[in-house]
Amino acid sequence: MALKNRNYLTPHDVAEMLMVSPITVRQLAQKGDLIAQTTPGGHRRFMSHDVERFAKERGLSLQLPDNNDLRVLIVDDDKQLSGYLGELLNSFPLNIVVDTADDGFSAGRIVQKFLPNIILLDLMMPGLDGFQVCKRLKADPTTKAIRVIAMTGYPTQENINRIIARGAEACLYKPIDKDALLSLLGINETKNLI
Repeated sequence: MALKNRNYLTPHDVAEMLMVSPITVRQLAQKGDLIAQTTPGGHRRFMSHDVERFAKERGLSLQLPDNNDLRVLIVDDDKQLSGYLGELLNSFPLNIVVDTADDGFSAGRIVQKFLPNIILLDLMMPGLDGFQVCKRLKADPTTKAIRVIAMTGYPTQENINRIIARGAEACLYKPIDKDALLSLLGINETKNLI
């Protein structure tokens, strides 16, 4: 199933990913449980990020093709750190796509277009801080399945508890421990996904 260069999935593609029948996929779409677009010819088409979010929200495992991209958004006002993390992730021969945002406001716009699987989120930024960004992401049904890994140069227990309570799965201390980050992302040093 070569999905990398396709913008949409057919009911058959989605059925393979969810390991169900195409009829089940059509029923999920008809009930509104799975977001679908309808072509002018009346056929349903699905965006891969919608299928991934549907599966994550229900705790389902997807049968993904080997060439799916891991999309990582780095949100930090420290451009030097963002650059380092981007270079680190791009140094692996995997399908990792990286984008960056300098603040919480631009992160909101980028999330809607970039559709990341994972956000590396700084806690202390001017304007909209990481706590507010995470809270908004997790409150929105279309973004709540995005994995959030927080980063902070102020690793107090209060900050850590606060961001975990808002939905982040972990909080890394700055300077970032490369091994801890790669472990959370599911990447090992032999440059393969775990």
